[in-house]
Amino acid sequence: MQEKQDIFKQIPAVDKLLNASGIRELINKFNLELVKFAIRETLNGIRQNISKFKSPPSEDWIIKKVAEFIQNLTGKNLKPVYNATGVIVHTNLGRAPFSDQVLSEAMETLKGYNNLEFDLDKGERGSRHSHLTPKLKYLTGAEDVLVVNNNAAAVMLVLRTFAKSREVVVSRGELIEIGGSFRLPEIMAASDCTMVEVGATNKTHLKDYEKAISEETAMLFKAHKSNYVIKGFTQEVDLPELVKLGKKHHIPVIYDMGSGLLRKTNVPVLKGEPDVRETLAQGIDLVTFSGDKLIGGPQAGIIAGKAKYISILKKEPMVRALRVGKTTLAFMETALSHYLDDNLLEKHNTIFSTLQQPISALKKRAEKLQKALKKHKIHAELTESEGYCGGGALPDEAVKSFAVKLSGDFKSNKSRATFMENLYYRLMQQPKPVIAVLKKGELYFDVLTLQDKDIDLVAEIVNQTKVSLA
Repeated sequence: MQEKQDIFKQIPAVDKLLNASGIRELINKFNLELVKFAIRETLNGIRQNISKFKSPPSEDWIIKKVAEFIQNLTGKNLKPVYNATGVIVHTNLGRAPFSDQVLSEAMETLKGYNNLEFDLDKGERGSRHSHLTPKLKYLTGAEDVLVVNNNAAAVMLVLRTFAKSREVVVSRGELIEIGGSFRLPEIMAASDCTMVEVGATNKTHLKDYEKAISEETAMLFKAHKSNYVIKGFTQEVDLPELVKLGKKHHIPVIYDMGSGLLRKTNVPVLKGEPDVRETLAQGIDLVTFSGDKLIGGPQAGIIAGKAKYISILKKEPMVRALRVGKTTLAFMETALSHYLDDNLLEKHNTIFSTLQQPISALKKRAEKLQKALKKHKIHAELTESEGYCGGGALPDEAVKSFAVKLSGDFKSNKSRATFMENLYYRLMQQPKPVIAVLKKGELYFDVLTLQDKDIDLVAEIVNQTKVSLA
């Protein structure tokens, strides 16, 4: 403890560092206020991690860290990356990427003024909710729709509006958790509802729901198991049965679909995924789903269903806090417009086009990456791989793909596994990071989520990173 206190005392003061030549160069390049801020943050970081230091950090080392802090601060923290993971709708990598067509069409609307809340027919104030309604009603068959900023918000809004201080019945097998600690029980609690669990993890019967219904029951809730599969001795209540039960007791039935496939498509791997249109046709009162997964749009939560419920939701004060802005509306409308034409959908929806790549094209792309690496004297081998749709969809459906695995002797003093691990993390620190797959000490680059135009650039980045580690 005494040693750590001694190190703590030897950390230089801000005023002393300001007189160092390296710091004066930073002040000349940027400004005094920015450099002071960077110094304070760097020194605070050292103090908070003092246990990691065996001796006082040198002044030169601190100045280097200050310079790195400024570089990160003045640069962009949110940056484009190369996705070589094979996960198409990668929750941590921005989910659905936009095609060039979607970007250009949306930006045409956003680069100047637009009629966000102006009715061009009446020449007076309008509603931002009206822009997406016609397309979504047509595509889903819903009587009405409401768009908020994400699906968690959509679920919470529905729960608070129709079940606040009352009970919501849900199957134990559907108490989902989806990335970022989105847990249905916690969402229920945050919405001031009392969750009533019925059935067992693997089996829930209609009678379980019916026994749980009381005067306090406000809603029957069903959640799509979008990111996990329960196999074996299982049973769940079908939607038509639940709808019939809800009508019998005059209780609304809500279905959280998660990923949100709007309608059936020609993509084979999506054949078993429930779609919004068919779900609503079964009589569900409201469904909620995301806009930035299978739709291929921006982050948004969509509530679709019976007009009498949507009209109540639109009047809720919370809607203003959850409403979407012009950027979301522009990108969403553009993405939805492509659903009106199957040819446009398969061409401009990057999720569908990626899912439909021929295995022969993927193998050819992997071979191209292998050759590009070989030009840098990096040996690699082709391996068959399995990618995934991701984004809380098709958890049990793998997508056949190819990956390139680095091989050969990297002439490192460290073990191969350690070298690959270092390379994996160092690739993330490049100006345009490459996110690969580290598995059992081997490094893989899955080409399912790469494009042909990316290949030479990825190979170059791998080479530069490897050289820096040698």
